[in-house]
Amino acid sequence: MKYLFILWLLVASQLALAGTTLIYAGKLINGADTAPLVEQTIVVRDNRIVSVQPGYTDSRDGETVIDLRDYTVMPGLMDMHTHLTQQFAANSYIERFKLNEADYALNAVAYARKTLLAGFTTVRDLGDFYNATVALRKAIDAGKVIGPRVYTAAKSIATTGGHADPTNGYRRDLMGRPQAAEGVVNGVAEAREAVRQRYKDGADLIKITATGGVLSVAKSGQNPQFMQDEVAAIVETARDYGMAVAVHAHGKEGMKRAIEAGVDSIEHGTYMDKEIMRLMRKHGTYYVPTIMAGNWVGEKAKIDGFFPELVRPKAAAIGPLIQETFARAYRNNVKIAFGTDSGVSAHGDNAQEFALMVAAGMPAMEAIRSATLHAARLLRVDDQLGTLAAGKLADIVAVQGDPLADITLLQSIGFVMKDGVVYKGPDQ
Repeated sequence: MKYLFILWLLVASQLALAGTTLIYAGKLINGADTAPLVEQTIVVRDNRIVSVQPGYTDSRDGETVIDLRDYTVMPGLMDMHTHLTQQFAANSYIERFKLNEADYALNAVAYARKTLLAGFTTVRDLGDFYNATVALRKAIDAGKVIGPRVYTAAKSIATTGGHADPTNGYRRDLMGRPQAAEGVVNGVAEAREAVRQRYKDGADLIKITATGGVLSVAKSGQNPQFMQDEVAAIVETARDYGMAVAVHAHGKEGMKRAIEAGVDSIEHGTYMDKEIMRLMRKHGTYYVPTIMAGNWVGEKAKIDGFFPELVRPKAAAIGPLIQETFARAYRNNVKIAFGTDSGVSAHGDNAQEFALMVAAGMPAMEAIRSATLHAARLLRVDDQLGTLAAGKLADIVAVQGDPLADITLLQSIGFVMKDGVVYKGPDQ
């Protein structure tokens, strides 16, 4: 029996080695520390990080070595504001009348793959069509398609005529009267119903449009669009179901109502002032800036005919302000999590946001931590993701060179591992 036990131990040891990967990191940004480490070995077994060790650990028979000694290795990047079922273009307004559910679902598969290969291993999707990102999340989790880990709000919640009312701009016979199931509410009872419907649909979190928006075919881009009791009802109900609440908001009053109701994040936040920033610090509310989207709509507003005439002045006025708002928020110690609004700008270009953040005054290390540690905290998954440490999920990316010296290098991610599986390697 003694010899059988020893034999079993030897076999078990060899099997463990066969499932073990050593990643040699020339420089390591672990997400937790504010300075990089050098010459580290990350030991991965199956889909978990076993340890992070100084130096380059010698491999044993059966272990796989990934040599990233010329790279900077980081936790998988996380984008807290995407829209995977769409990518905006001049014909997007007419597409709503041409595309079917299957079209949006297949688009999402393609955009998810681009996002993962760009180094973003986890995203929040904050508003889709036909709940397609719920199906996408399931397909990715089952290994049927390639994409990031998805936390989805499914269909955004709006009020009648609000930014996420899907029938804005329709002629009257097509407009109908969308209800809570379609993401349109009026009053406390319907607000609660909409949250419960999202839970029933399989959403992970709630997204509301607390103010007007840029791209909706409606006049105002910043007016408040939920009453205080409606926002409070959404937050209270979401808490009962264990769901966070993300809030699209440009105007001050809509932000104020949402923050005081206890939401988790403000998206865009264009017209926030010192009072709003104080409230966000008081309540611990995260800010997700989406500078890329602001720049993108500002540029497209210069093109005749690209936007409907009702949209164009909003895009010209609001878009260029977001980067300056971000700079003020950072100086005022507002908690910031990385987000791009990709789906407005092109999927796969997500990392361009880092350069805009750094240009506005955020140090490169803090910009990276906004997409790792702070994004994981906003998602409430920092026990599993956001840092490279023993016990965490093996979401690891790397770029050749030093992104702390040149943040634009993050636009050329050379290595992507998600959940212990390599999707992009130095030789690919």
